[in-house]
Amino acid sequence: MKKDVTLVILAAGMGSRFGGLKQIEPMGPSDEFIIDYSVYDAIKAGFNKIVFIIKRENYELFKETIGKRVEPHIKVEYAFQELNNLPKGWDIPSGRMKPLGTAHAVLCAKDYVNEPFAMINSDDFYGRDAFIKAYEYLSNIDNDSSKYGMIGYMVANTLTENGSVKRGVCEVDSNNYLKSITESKIEKAFQKKKGDEIDESKIEKIGNEIVASPLDGSDSFTVNSDDTVSMNFLLFTPSIFGYIKEGFSKFFIDNKEDLLTSEYLIPDVVSNLIKDGKASMKVIRTTASWHGVTYREDTPDVKNSIKKLVDEGEYKENLWS
Repeated sequence: MKKDVTLVILAAGMGSRFGGLKQIEPMGPSDEFIIDYSVYDAIKAGFNKIVFIIKRENYELFKETIGKRVEPHIKVEYAFQELNNLPKGWDIPSGRMKPLGTAHAVLCAKDYVNEPFAMINSDDFYGRDAFIKAYEYLSNIDNDSSKYGMIGYMVANTLTENGSVKRGVCEVDSNNYLKSITESKIEKAFQKKKGDEIDESKIEKIGNEIVASPLDGSDSFTVNSDDTVSMNFLLFTPSIFGYIKEGFSKFFIDNKEDLLTSEYLIPDVVSNLIKDGKASMKVIRTTASWHGVTYREDTPDVKNSIKKLVDEGEYKENLWS
């Protein structure tokens, strides 16, 4: 019997970079969004339920824009990420407007998920191979397991020519289990040509060198093109919900002076669980290329990449026809 596996899509901030849902630009030949391809790939891989985590005020627009396209093909649930959706005993200070972060978003799906699940971002194109490997892993673990997983990408398959990007550089052990993630700004290395101190157009690449600058301010380091980075494609069981609830106490205490802006992030939850020996995370490498619109200038590249996959027969011209 086929095992139930769910895809949880973090969509509360979907399109926020460019002004909200109405401003999201279609990327496919028949006006498909990136999120359409994620759902399509998940269905092809074997997933049988989608949970969209959205803002309550976006429900009607989201359902009309995206829900109506995918609901005929797979079971769909909607969970709302709201600031008052917190464990008992905790309150957000008045004045806080932005969501509490990805860990809080995942917790908001608790009432809709009773099986192993994958978690992804809504605006990222992950590739079919990633979903196939995610389903394969999740369909073979117990519902209460703390042996989590992560789809790992080769860093070179996640870069843009239009600027730096934030990536989680992964350190793994000999058995491909995650040891640590260093959140970093990553970019291809450049240097000014001699004699040009001001003209920023006089910049050239330093070979194929890729430089990671940790967000905590520690020393920069070079990474190899095939080193592994996390793109927030994480694999969990329902046991993660209890750990997230437990971690709220630490989050509120550690950030009591900055609760108007601090975020409770899922990579921090995972890092603490690994450090405390409560969970493990298998890093499962994919050959897929990640695509996303970090900068507006990335849009043509993403559209061309999807068109190429359509031309090659990976996707239909009209995805949901």
